Amino acid sequence: MAAQQRQSLSGPAGNLEAVVEQGSDTPSFVAIVCHPHPLFGGTMDNKVVTSLSRLARDQGAVVVRFNFRGVGESQGAYSDGIGETEDLLAIHSWLTHTWPDLPLWLAGFSFGSFVAARGAEILKANGMPARELLLVAPPVHHYPFDDIEQTGCPVTVVQGDDDEVVPAEQVFRWAEATPLAPDLIRFPDCGHFFHGKLVELKQAAASHLLG
Repeated sequence: MAAQQRQSLSGPAGNLEAVVEQGSDTPSFVAIVCHPHPLFGGTMDNKVVTSLSRLARDQGAVVVRFNFRGVGESQGAYSDGIGETEDLLAIHSWLTHTWPDLPLWLAGFSFGSFVAARGAEILKANGMPARELLLVAPPVHHYPFDDIEQTGCPVTVVQGDDDEVVPAEQVFRWAEATPLAPDLIRFPDCGHFFHGKLVELKQAAASHLLG
């Protein structure tokens, strides 16, 4: 069974527009995918986000992608990653209440990777760690990734060598230094938006899926 539903879910700054996809009547894990920067056109319909969501769905997850506050039909206003993390935690609360006791696969692209990493740290501190965390093109040059030291789960970083938005070398240096000790997957000849590389991105992410 593959089903997709648009939903309006309660968030801390108002309702959040979300798409819930279910690939199985008996899902083996839950997944959340966070989208890129709201002030630069990032939405839950971004191709990297939808590709990762479909991958998780096809592997048996219930997966949610959603618009951060102030994007699309989601209420509220941009909050520099702080309020957006609260949005993520609200989505997680709904998802785990609806499908309890399933492991969480958490992913984010660009700005969304900062939100996902912050969310993972908070979930770990609250005794509900994710099982896997995937960070695609994390903007370590712009957000305080160095402050995130414990997620309680394996971390995978995917970074294009020719990223025109996020300085790849800074990502590589951060990945080597951070106590998160991520598994780094480098994509040669690849820009920020993974144009022409989405199939390869899904293949790389698939090796770090649950289920």
